[in-house]
Amino acid sequence: MKDLVRQNLLIHVDILDLLNKQIKQEAQSSAAYLAMASWCDHNGLVYSAEFFYEQSTEEREHMMKIFHFINDNGGTTYSPEVSNINHDFASLEEIFETALDQEIAITKSIHNIIYECRNKRDLTTENFLQWYVKEQMEEEQTMRRALELFDLINTENVGLRFLDERIKEIREEANPE
Repeated sequence: MKDLVRQNLLIHVDILDLLNKQIKQEAQSSAAYLAMASWCDHNGLVYSAEFFYEQSTEEREHMMKIFHFINDNGGTTYSPEVSNINHDFASLEEIFETALDQEIAITKSIHNIIYECRNKRDLTTENFLQWYVKEQMEEEQTMRRALELFDLINTENVGLRFLDERIKEIREEANPE
């Protein structure tokens, strides 16, 4: 019976497995952003901490969106196990570099799932994932904008505080309400 149900899903079985892996990647990303926020808080970088707390929440929302998509379409989701989260950073710049690398990895993963959707003719999932394509483009742009500040601003003493305040503005520009 279980095999019959899997065969009649709107989501191709192979894509279902990729989506569950994506859930884990989004959870890992959320936890990593939480660690980054904690480092910023500990180092008195209030706006950067707020930025990464919000990033963590967003990544969890992205995870839950996929989680619900799978369940709503008859699939089975698996609660991800998260481990190996880095909590040690040398600088705020390293954190943003790590964040950009993380977003690029997620973008590549989403693109890979879409390519597989096309190969398997899973139009339902491909359509669902289009939101993620746009979202990832915005996420990468935000991290790149933040990293550009390190080239413009001396991060010693007052410069680091100024940069921290500017992070809040980048967040607001990326998410106008």
